[in-house]
Amino acid sequence: MSSTALAVSTGFMALCCGLACIGRQLTAKFLKPGLVQELFYEAIASAEMCAVCFELIIVADNFGVATYSVYLFFLTIWWARVWGNASACPYTHMEDMIEGNTSPRVVALKTWAQIMGGCCVYRFVQVFWWFEFVETHENRAFEDCTADLQVDPYLGAVIEGLATLLCRLASRALAELGPKHATIIDSFVGTSLVVAAFNYSGGYFNPVLATGLKWGCSGHTNLEHIIVYWIGACVGAIASVPVFKVKYVHDLLVGEPTDSIKDKTD
Repeated sequence: MSSTALAVSTGFMALCCGLACIGRQLTAKFLKPGLVQELFYEAIASAEMCAVCFELIIVADNFGVATYSVYLFFLTIWWARVWGNASACPYTHMEDMIEGNTSPRVVALKTWAQIMGGCCVYRFVQVFWWFEFVETHENRAFEDCTADLQVDPYLGAVIEGLATLLCRLASRALAELGPKHATIIDSFVGTSLVVAAFNYSGGYFNPVLATGLKWGCSGHTNLEHIIVYWIGACVGAIASVPVFKVKYVHDLLVGEPTDSIKDKTD
């Protein structure tokens, strides 16, 4: 494939990120801080993520998983810096609810906002593909999509769940340790796990992303989609809350408390 095609894909992803930044600025200007503003931030982040990842599918199909992973690595770092408190992912709010930091109502509303943003943005992507500026976009606007799930749905749910658990444990450990390049490390861990699961479940680890990109695609039923990408990922994320508190796991990821080390030396 030509470098022009990759440049067009890169430009489109940059356009999506730029429009999302404008959307966040307008939201901050016209909406007062509060739940409504947070819902808009979640919808914008989800739309940005899904629009970019639609184009990342083009990159992966035509330029390989290695190129795809490089883009995903830097995009994850970018999103961590500009999204603020938005996550574009429902299970982060579920974790907050379990820890007593939010309510089921807020979780439901933010999940709804994420789904709306992630699913509605496809029309914008479809129009861009319809112009067929480069050969990689030919016939993509209206073609039937196929699922990325290449294994049994229950195995796929286990893969999504375990990988999400590892991602969330890594994020929690980095948040507690606070290393200088925590965002880069977190992005590397997440990207590595995505690549590892890419040829099995697709490596989504985010129910909204999976639904925005693959809901209704041939290759699995809607129920199987929910089992793999919603139940699998959410169970893995929720499990990270108690698992991280297990002393052995916590000490393994973060290290033993200073007091414990001192007691051993006395």
